[in-house]
Amino acid sequence: MAISEKRNANLMNLIKRMHGVVENADIEKHRQSQNHFGALLGNSKDVLIEDVSIRDHPSAGEILQGEWVYVNRAHMKKYVILYCHGGGYSTGSRVYARTLTTKLAMSTSMDVLSFDYRLAPEHPYPAATEDAMKVWNYLMLLGYGARDVILAGDSAGGNLALSLALQLKAQKRLLPRGLILMSPWTDLTASGQSHETKAAIDPVLNAGYLAEMTGNYAAKEKLNDPFISPLFGDYEGFPPVYIQVGENEVLLDDSVMLYRKLLHANVSVRLDRFPGMWHVFQMSPFKTAYEAMDKNAEFIYDICR
Repeated sequence: MAISEKRNANLMNLIKRMHGVVENADIEKHRQSQNHFGALLGNSKDVLIEDVSIRDHPSAGEILQGEWVYVNRAHMKKYVILYCHGGGYSTGSRVYARTLTTKLAMSTSMDVLSFDYRLAPEHPYPAATEDAMKVWNYLMLLGYGARDVILAGDSAGGNLALSLALQLKAQKRLLPRGLILMSPWTDLTASGQSHETKAAIDPVLNAGYLAEMTGNYAAKEKLNDPFISPLFGDYEGFPPVYIQVGENEVLLDDSVMLYRKLLHANVSVRLDRFPGMWHVFQMSPFKTAYEAMDKNAEFIYDICR
């Protein structure tokens, strides 16, 4: 085994152990440990975090909790990144997502809005998609145009970003300027071959976990519904999309199949496959993660010209 391969194998073993520390059979404890992880690794003196209560219209009774993440220096205000956190639709939060939103804010010098959506199994589909639409409407209420917004998300958050954009399209509303998807979970039917070919090496996800998350979120739904499995959506007229995925994850084909679907629909799409990397490796505080964030920034700059 080459030195680089051995180092990568050691790194993946470390990630597997770290993930085991965060995971917990008690879903509430799992959520709490994720928040501790996000608060610890998402802390930076270069970034400011401002809590916000989100209403999609002034008289709305229900309030969603969110936060603005922005760099502590002069920066661009015209565009905004709307971030959807991952966690299998059952865990995760805006705090957990700080491992990604702080990096995004620093690499792009743009404001990032992250939010807490209702989680399964207490709140199965369509609760998360309803909440995402409320946050979109909130941004419009603030005076942003659809073309001022870049939608982004990781894992189930990538699913949610796609689902939101597909719903905007179905409602014949203006679409965001572009989408950034990190290891998106696009197919809850688990049809991709990588579920089998990568099962032995994926340090983060496994079939049992994905089946549990799918059951929590969409047990009573048709899993090929495009708003649940965006892989099956209609992407004609979609804005540019940038996808990042690790070569060592069972969800590799969720990205590859989406990429092919978007190409077929004549969407401007780019897919970067990162050798030796795992599910949402961008969370980790190491060089490849920061390089991936720089690539996200390059994509945003390209589409915002």
